[in-house]
Amino acid sequence: MKHRFSLLLLLIFLGSCNEGQKNEKDAPTNTAFTTTSYDDLVLLFHDWREFENPPKLDGAPDYTKATFEKRWPKFKELQQKLIKIDTTDWPIPEQIDWMIVWAEMNGYDFNHRILKPWERDPAFYKSVWTYKSDVPAHEGPTHHGTLELWTYEFPLTNNEKERLLSDLKVIPTLNKQAEQNLTGNAKDLWVAGIRDIKNQSTVLKTILYQQGVREDSALVDAIMEAVASTDALAIWLQDQADSKTGPSGIGKDNYTWYLQNVHLVPLTWEDEVMILKRELARAWSALKLEEHQNRNLPELVAADSPEAYDNMADAAARSLIDFLEQQDIVTVKPYFEPALREHLGAFVPEEKRNFFWIGAHYDQRPLYSHFYHWFELARMDKEPRKSEIRRGPLLYNIFDSRNEGTATAVEEMFMDAGLYQDSPRSREIVYIMIAQRAARGLGSLYAHANEMTVEEAGGIHSAYTPRGWMKTEKELLIFEQHLYLRQPGYGTSYITGKYLLEAAMADYARIQELEGKPFKTKEFFDELNSIGNIPMVLGHWEMTGEKEQLKPILND
Repeated sequence: MKHRFSLLLLLIFLGSCNEGQKNEKDAPTNTAFTTTSYDDLVLLFHDWREFENPPKLDGAPDYTKATFEKRWPKFKELQQKLIKIDTTDWPIPEQIDWMIVWAEMNGYDFNHRILKPWERDPAFYKSVWTYKSDVPAHEGPTHHGTLELWTYEFPLTNNEKERLLSDLKVIPTLNKQAEQNLTGNAKDLWVAGIRDIKNQSTVLKTILYQQGVREDSALVDAIMEAVASTDALAIWLQDQADSKTGPSGIGKDNYTWYLQNVHLVPLTWEDEVMILKRELARAWSALKLEEHQNRNLPELVAADSPEAYDNMADAAARSLIDFLEQQDIVTVKPYFEPALREHLGAFVPEEKRNFFWIGAHYDQRPLYSHFYHWFELARMDKEPRKSEIRRGPLLYNIFDSRNEGTATAVEEMFMDAGLYQDSPRSREIVYIMIAQRAARGLGSLYAHANEMTVEEAGGIHSAYTPRGWMKTEKELLIFEQHLYLRQPGYGTSYITGKYLLEAAMADYARIQELEGKPFKTKEFFDELNSIGNIPMVLGHWEMTGEKEQLKPILND
């Protein structure tokens, strides 16, 4: 059975009356369009975002079953208002904005029906975040009342103290609510989530050692209350763990529906398996050919001290920025280098290095290429989009194919454009990184199909990463596979988003050639950047006018 919006999408985007007649039985009963105004879409967008933020229960976001059921008719009303907007004569960017809102509403619907993180996923109740995400919002399902510890500077001003107290007071109430809401039977999600809640207690205690905190009794009391409630939740979760016996994956059909209707990735579960297997094999074979070509060159030497690392990092940052500018890869904005230099990292002893920092101690440029992320986040601050719908982070990690896909794609694209002419062996690091992304994504696919446990998925992730670089430090492996089980499609988005970006570049270049124009890398990336952090397939459409990539989504 087609999704109930399929006919309307075809009418809106393809104008196909014949197709509408073929599938008339699948259309909603009330399909009369009532507005053609883009301004109405913007107003609806704000109403939708206000609705999506749940009401409060005793000061914390309310995720109780009764509240979801009570609010469901309002959601359906908002959904119907969106369907009644006729976008037929709108320019492509405005049609894309409609589709973004449609995808977000599908995300809410999917969470309500299938994913249910408030019922199945204890890590959903993690409240304290110590870092800013390198993508527009936190990765994975996140509740609406988080404490963003990284935004505070100590000692606190009076206003900041009140903000922190307010954030802390959410935690005990929400933890208590969690014990009521968490009725799911997803074993792997349950067991892995306990680790997140236990870690929160440790993080909360570190706040006590920030300047000025111990001298403030109100802050100390609020912190200790949050610690006690977090510890109690962890104990409760542990007590319940043995009774959890069910699968944690959402299944192939749900996975495909979610990809196409929420993240707007025009692929199926099977397509993603094929693409990731292909990339894994390609990365391994390319690595071995690189090693052969470089066999008479000296091995890369890892930084062996903080001073050596810092010197290498400074040179790597300058090399990358100079390359992007001098080779006309992208318009280098004044905020690029400062954004990158905030994240150069630091020396890590060899025995404690995880996958990414192993490579970074040989040459930081492969990782810094992936840090294209920070250019994109700085652009959101410095050059906000005119479209209110695209200005902030899209909900439900819908940005993953764009942000993670671009960051992964440019690692290889910059390499192919000549970044490592001064260090041919650094190319080997790039292929190792591609192989790792493909292996971990494959593991996540099998976990969502319930063909593997999360531990078995991690086994693929580890075994198929070259040189044993995923076997050195287990925390990263646990973190990544847990995240990808929590957030369908995220583990594969690095490689599939890369594939979609390459498809967009290919179409863009083909059209330039047909029009007798030279392909200019800078123009391509500048246009991609100007579109914003939206699904890659929508960027493809806006940049080229081509809708071929949309067919699997429009014909769900």
